[in-house]
Amino acid sequence: MSEFWLISAPGDKENVQALERMNTVTSKSNLSYNTKFAIPDFKVGTLDSLVGLSDELGKLDTFAESLIRRMAQSVVEVMEDSKGKAQEHLLANGGLKEKMKCLKIDLTSFVTHFEWDMAKYPAKQPLVSVVDTIAKQLAQIEMDLKSRTAAYNTLKTNLENLEKKSMGNLFTRTLSDIVSKEDFVLDSEYLITLLVIVPKSNYSQWQKTYESLSDMVVPRSTKLITEDKEGGLFTVTLFRKVIEDFKTKAKENKFTVREFYYDEKEIKREREEMARLLSDKKQQYQTSCVALKKGSSTFPDHKVKGPLLRWLKVNFSEAFIAWIHVKALRVFVESVLRYGLPVNFQAVLLQPLKKSSTKRLREVLNSVFRHLDEVAATSILDASVEIPGLQLNNQDYFPYVYFHIDLSLLD
Repeated sequence: MSEFWLISAPGDKENVQALERMNTVTSKSNLSYNTKFAIPDFKVGTLDSLVGLSDELGKLDTFAESLIRRMAQSVVEVMEDSKGKAQEHLLANGGLKEKMKCLKIDLTSFVTHFEWDMAKYPAKQPLVSVVDTIAKQLAQIEMDLKSRTAAYNTLKTNLENLEKKSMGNLFTRTLSDIVSKEDFVLDSEYLITLLVIVPKSNYSQWQKTYESLSDMVVPRSTKLITEDKEGGLFTVTLFRKVIEDFKTKAKENKFTVREFYYDEKEIKREREEMARLLSDKKQQYQTSCVALKKGSSTFPDHKVKGPLLRWLKVNFSEAFIAWIHVKALRVFVESVLRYGLPVNFQAVLLQPLKKSSTKRLREVLNSVFRHLDEVAATSILDASVEIPGLQLNNQDYFPYVYFHIDLSLLD
């Protein structure tokens, strides 16, 4: 499962023993995999400031989770045909040990081996400063995400509009990728080449009658350029002075003259625009495969990622790491507010092993830590009980400090 329960209990002898009982029961019953969750010694400050931080961190937690989910979805959208491989790009940098900080690891490993990043978020700073640093970092990532995805979506929409023009029927689709200069009589003062859409069932009639639909039609000047399920696109050359008469007679015979005049510059511009948009869109995901050293097993072919996907990978990692640090801060602040000073608590990360066992796991935790808050323990059984001063919904409040981490970001 990609679900984690981050809890804490006081660090005195009685509760350390309670934690040991919990570990024993959950292990024997195969309910969860448990690991210690290391949190540094922060500057506590005043209790009033902690109460304010508690509210701010709750909002920051929600914002951070929303941000990484949006970024994960953006990875899926950019990868398009390779959506199934999106999870491979949702990784986090380091977190195992200092010497391994440069490695990209899966999100579960990062969480289960979490270490506070002292270089990025110095623990000796006031808590308010640490929270402010993370909040500004996440806000900047969101701002950049909005800007980059807006540009990508504009590109995608423009391309889709062009693609629709090239995929319609002969009456509506663009002809720039179908016709060629050789299909037309150009630069003539008297002659012009028209394009006519003929139903498939009328091909024979067209061949027999097109020369006589009007005066001044050039004999044997018709040619089938392309066709779809319904009909074909034919050329016909005639004198300019009889265009309107020819159109009228053609319509009477169920032939449709397509309004199109060959403009080499316009056709070239349209083709180049389509090629440019296709290239730009492709480059947002992947530009090429580069062999660092041909024929080498040490340096296999590496995929060079496009700018948007590359940015998403790097900044998803940054946002995810910041989010887990927010979780650590919430555990610290709530534990101090709940258990008091001096700071003495133990945080534990539980990974439920099966969805069906979560109810039983909750019962074990409530039983082991019931002594911490009898009122809260009672309210779990009766959701109508109100706990004075409690801001959370009763279903989210337990005798112990509890926070939920859900890594199923693509669901």
